[in-house]
Amino acid sequence: MVKYYLPETLEDALTMYFDSPELVPYSGGSDIMVNSACESQEFLFLNRISELRQICSDNEFIRFGAACTFAEVINHDLTPSILKTACAQIAAPAIRNVGTLGGNIANGSAKADTALIFMVTNSLLLLQTREAQRILPLKDFYLGGSKTAIKQSELIVEILIPKQNSDKYYYEKVGARKALSISRVSFAGILDIEDEIIKNCATAFGAVSDVIIRPSEADEMLIGKSLKEAKDLKEAYIAALDKVIIPRRGRVSVEFRKDVCMNLVRDFLDSNGI
Repeated sequence: MVKYYLPETLEDALTMYFDSPELVPYSGGSDIMVNSACESQEFLFLNRISELRQICSDNEFIRFGAACTFAEVINHDLTPSILKTACAQIAAPAIRNVGTLGGNIANGSAKADTALIFMVTNSLLLLQTREAQRILPLKDFYLGGSKTAIKQSELIVEILIPKQNSDKYYYEKVGARKALSISRVSFAGILDIEDEIIKNCATAFGAVSDVIIRPSEADEMLIGKSLKEAKDLKEAYIAALDKVIIPRRGRVSVEFRKDVCMNLVRDFLDSNGI
């Protein structure tokens, strides 16, 4: 028989989890509940906790509670357009109404749609136990092989998107067919240009390797450059990305994933006049 713990506050949830670290935290359950192993587990249900359902902002960040559903994120005025776009392409309305940001991140998958967006925007995670909290860059949360850096009795409480991210973005999710919710390849790019100078360049590739690829060093090649300089560096930049994009074999071939990634990069640059 499945057993549930139903805390009403974050403090109660953290205490329950501290006292019983074998509990499995969940909110929407769109990933967990399809696993037959869940029948023998005990769960910490987080959906009733208002602190985890808030979307707000401060001077530096837009802050998303980990239990916010994809539908809530899509419909909120503070949500950046790039995140709305990604959430709108997740599965079907029934899943978007229950699936959550925290769950999408916590499963450790390189195919997670919102994790790709949080990666390209250099977002942070607020992680908390009963006794302490810490802030961790999302890029340091993923360890590969669906493993994460989360500690015992630690919950994802918030995701923090830096406010300086622009609404000028590029996002593509490639699947076998429109109705398929799982990415074969996904790509997100941000390019901020002011007075013909590139102020920020960021790219991220999902469903390619065992972790989301965030090639920061390659992206830095274009930051601070004029559009003319960026055009001159275009092939060198693409070559740098080519070296770090190392696909794994899965439902589609390595060659397919690599070709799609490089085509998306070229389209991203072309669409921004580079």
